[in-house]
Amino acid sequence: MSYKMNIMNQKSKGQNLPISILFSVCFVLFSFVAGAQVKSTIDSTSIKIGQQITYTVSVETDSTNLVVFPEGQTFNPLEVIDSYDVDTLKNKEKFNLIKKYGLTQFDSGAYTIPRQKIIVGDKTFFTDSLQVEVRNVVIDTTKQGLYDIKPIIEVEKPASNWWKYALVALLIVGAIAFLIYWFIWRKKPLTEEEEIALLPPYDRAKLALKKLDESHYLENDEIKDYYSELTFIIRKYLDEKVYDRALESTTDELISRLKLLKDGNQVDISQEDIKNLESILKRADLVKFAKSAVDVELAKLDRKTIDLEIDHVKEALPEPSEEEKLLDEKYRAEQERKKKRNKIILTVVISLFLLTATFVGFGIKYGFGYVKDTIIGHETKELLEGEWVTSDYGVPPVTISTPKVLRRTTPELPEDIAQQIDLTQFTYGSLIDRFYVVVTTTKIKNLSQNQGQENKIDLQKALDNSLKVLEQAGAQNIVTKSEKFTTPNGAEGLKVFGTLDMPVPNTDKFETANYAILGFTSGSVIQQISLTWKKNDTYADQMVERILNSVELNKSEK
Repeated sequence: MSYKMNIMNQKSKGQNLPISILFSVCFVLFSFVAGAQVKSTIDSTSIKIGQQITYTVSVETDSTNLVVFPEGQTFNPLEVIDSYDVDTLKNKEKFNLIKKYGLTQFDSGAYTIPRQKIIVGDKTFFTDSLQVEVRNVVIDTTKQGLYDIKPIIEVEKPASNWWKYALVALLIVGAIAFLIYWFIWRKKPLTEEEEIALLPPYDRAKLALKKLDESHYLENDEIKDYYSELTFIIRKYLDEKVYDRALESTTDELISRLKLLKDGNQVDISQEDIKNLESILKRADLVKFAKSAVDVELAKLDRKTIDLEIDHVKEALPEPSEEEKLLDEKYRAEQERKKKRNKIILTVVISLFLLTATFVGFGIKYGFGYVKDTIIGHETKELLEGEWVTSDYGVPPVTISTPKVLRRTTPELPEDIAQQIDLTQFTYGSLIDRFYVVVTTTKIKNLSQNQGQENKIDLQKALDNSLKVLEQAGAQNIVTKSEKFTTPNGAEGLKVFGTLDMPVPNTDKFETANYAILGFTSGSVIQQISLTWKKNDTYADQMVERILNSVELNKSEK
């Protein structure tokens, strides 16, 4: 009552409340609200090395407010080993949100869990800092047996699908080979025309006369067509065996040539045979050109005469000499070689056409460079399309996906630096390779902490030192850009990237490459992911993008 009257008296006198009192009241009210809304607890203040602490944050708020809990490495120097789902409890008109974290530490000592930032609606609250003691685990070697480190166990490489691609390729090649064999190399059955063409001229002429007898020219009174076929048979035979221009010569020219051959004793054909041939050929000319009518019986008689004349011409022809037979053999052999050569040329042309068409088709769909690299092979393409590995590296862990497992390497450090830091490094490749990945975790020893307020590590300076390492390795013309980088699960860091010129081994030349360095820091720990790859390598660009998108500094919630 007196406090109220005092205030009223002061106001009645026209005096304002002191500013310090107003601020004190506001501060008390704010503290009361903050304490009522946000609370943090731990289930134990003393644990053994590696034992889990459950850190619980409780927020009481309206259902309309958005609550953002801390994520990432905000609990350093303790490590987050698990982040549980948020539990929601309804308390009358408000909701109580409970978020739990599993924390641990693998070094003994007294640690302070720093204050954690909680965002409720448009307001920000901070939890209290908490003290935790991490005790050593005492081992009684008289009761606990000590054993050697187990040897490395080789893991069988997972089977790839290369045999499927090989099987498809073999099927395609087999199908093409079968088609080429079937249509080009296969000994096809001869058609009737081909079988007739292989017969000797005499047998071919006799067969033609037999087919003429089977025709219906005479029954249909087609005398012109009948004589055309009959004279073609005798002319064809004479063209092949006696005079090679018999088909294109007139009747008078052909008869004159036969008489000349007879007079020169080149063909032992009788004068009567020549007259018979002349008579039939001229009668045929009259039928074909003058449309003269001929009796059917006379036509049959002329057919029998031609049959006899073919026999007489065969008998009049001299027997071929051994030299002529040899020439015929050579001619046939040459013809076979020509056929075989033509088949080979046709096979090569078809194969080249199919290969070119296949290359162009796949090139249009997938890109000519991709098809070329698939056929010839490309190192980074094989890495990109191979079996990728996702693993944790270092403590605290860096989760990253890479085309190959990173191997632990131990860089040589000066003794004074080695006494100040603990460094673990995992790498694949080297700076002179097409692709290089290195994950480094550096813990600075004896970095003082004061009630949760950490000595800040200059991340930009740490990344600049990494660039100096590249210079020491021979890199020149380093172009540097930097920007903030956020991992898919919300961890914030710094990215330095650009181009550089690396020396080509055993030469005086340099080759342009890209590089990217990610840096994260929390407490006394610096985590870096460094990548270098050749410029204008699209497959390496895709790998780098995939790797950067996979970086996590703590595992995603399950």
